[in-house]
Amino acid sequence: MKVELQTREQFEKAEYKFLAPYAMKSGDSQGREHTESEHNLRSAFQRDRDRIIHCNAFRRLEYKTQVFVIHEDDYFRTRLTHTIEVAQVARSLARNLRLNEDLTEAIALAHDLGHTPFGHSGEEVLNRLMKAHGKFEHNKQSLRIVTKLEKRYPSFDGLNLTYEVIDGLDKHRSDYDQTEISGKAMTSMEAQIVNLSDEIAYHTHDLDDGIKSKLINIKDLNEIAICKELLCKIDAKEDEVRRYELVKLLINYFCRDLIKQTLFNLNKYSINSISDVEKAKSKIVSFSGEMNKKKKELREFLFTNLYKHHRVVRMEVKHQTILEELFGKYVKFFEHNPAKGKYSMLPLEIRSRVSKEDSKFRVICDHIANMTDRYALDEHKKLFDPSEKV
Repeated sequence: MKVELQTREQFEKAEYKFLAPYAMKSGDSQGREHTESEHNLRSAFQRDRDRIIHCNAFRRLEYKTQVFVIHEDDYFRTRLTHTIEVAQVARSLARNLRLNEDLTEAIALAHDLGHTPFGHSGEEVLNRLMKAHGKFEHNKQSLRIVTKLEKRYPSFDGLNLTYEVIDGLDKHRSDYDQTEISGKAMTSMEAQIVNLSDEIAYHTHDLDDGIKSKLINIKDLNEIAICKELLCKIDAKEDEVRRYELVKLLINYFCRDLIKQTLFNLNKYSINSISDVEKAKSKIVSFSGEMNKKKKELREFLFTNLYKHHRVVRMEVKHQTILEELFGKYVKFFEHNPAKGKYSMLPLEIRSRVSKEDSKFRVICDHIANMTDRYALDEHKKLFDPSEKV
């Protein structure tokens, strides 16, 4: 049998057959801000996914903190491994609900591009330092990266992603985010899938890292209803195996509940088209009320026993001091003129980004937010340790 390449047009037609009527179709995309010719083999959302994977900000995620900084242990998750895990969960859910996997994956892979070094503690300090200069929030920074800061194409700034991916990033919000949602509720079920996949990933994998770090004792998890229920189903006696089994069962438990509740919502709200999703007063993709209660209990346990553990807090305070001192030094010597000429702590490439739209504070904030943990630590040594080479 002769095998031929499937063209983009053929793939787009096939989407109408195998995707649900309420799923986004790549052939129906509202397009990009800057007009480009379509690829002959890849759909618009597939190109978005590929652009995200190849951008600088995505590679930097490998050396950015999830909970534990990268030099604590090779095992602990980084912002990159978290992102991959979110994408994996989101793809599986999208497939089960007959949604667009490519769009879902693209949003998932880009959702944390704007994260600072040192995790949420880095975000907190930048937001405080930028309070009088437009604030800082990592979801908005992700959007800023893909629309402006990435420099890969001669005709435009950013990655020129499709409207649907941009909208998914603009509306992204999880339990731990403090961003304000712009405009109306999320317009695609794919974007809603990513939101809850993010929650599934950090609830389960942060718990995994917490047990591995010994900050959380697996026996204490019997205090949490959802964990007690699942631990009773695990026969293994070794804590390491029990940990693996618990995380696997938790992910499956969350996903099964989400799929079941979402199917119920589709029927309840008579969702038969993308337009129905957009008009719906409630999110179609959701957990059950019972699961939300269990999830809240787990989140509160993690907050008390992991995120606010004294060892984690010590790391946060130390790293916040590093970012505060970098920010202060950059601002003070951004364009210093003691007598003749000007000099700065930052290279011309960074300073030249100041414009009518972006103050020196925003440019410095972008620069620090882009840093990996390792870069921030090295830069701090160069500026504050007299014996360190600059």
